Amino acid sequence: MIRVVVADDQALVRAGVRMMLEAAGDMEVCGEAADGAEAVRLAGRHRPDVLLMDLRMPRVDGLEATRRILALDPAARIVVLTTFSEDANLYAALRAGALGFLVKDDPPDRMVEAVRRAAVGEPLLAPSVLRRVVERALTAERAVVPLPGSLTEREVQVLTLVGMGLSNAEIGDRLHVGVTTVKSHVAGIMDKLALRNRTQAAVVAHRFGLVDAEFNALDPPRGGRRGGM
Repeated sequence: MIRVVVADDQALVRAGVRMMLEAAGDMEVCGEAADGAEAVRLAGRHRPDVLLMDLRMPRVDGLEATRRILALDPAARIVVLTTFSEDANLYAALRAGALGFLVKDDPPDRMVEAVRRAAVGEPLLAPSVLRRVVERALTAERAVVPLPGSLTEREVQVLTLVGMGLSNAEIGDRLHVGVTTVKSHVAGIMDKLALRNRTQAAVVAHRFGLVDAEFNALDPPRGGRRGGM
């Protein structure tokens, strides 16, 4: 059973989300928060598999709550709930470590599938949204940095495909390996590069010069180890 905390200042939204998720049969809402402070408390109390976080809430907003939760538990899986896909705080939340976002008027099946994917650490960003996140994150520094020598050749391949916005299943198809193997490589990359999620990994892939502005793979820059599989 996937355990979820829903944080939104509107009771009707929380009730609707609860109904949609629990109707799926493999999820339960273990807590509801009307503001960010309560979301932080419930995240610590319940340790949910996924936390759905509205950005615009009183007292403590969703962005600050996301930062506080991830500071206490870097493995927390937070999905932002927003009304507008262009919300400026959305990108700040993703950079802070949120897994992705859902627009509140998305259809119920998308929300259910998004929570399932978030529960196993899958990204929740369409390539077009990921492109905007990457562009914003790279604004301050455009220079390509060398690959760290700790990454193996296979890890570089996986990181490149993460940077292109591919899911674990899509990466597995490209590399002709199983999803479990892809997850293992992604976990290794996250550990070696001290990353919280795939959005941050995608940004890093661009900073390493592995992916171009149109999200096509490039030849890896010099500086990294070209090791074994």
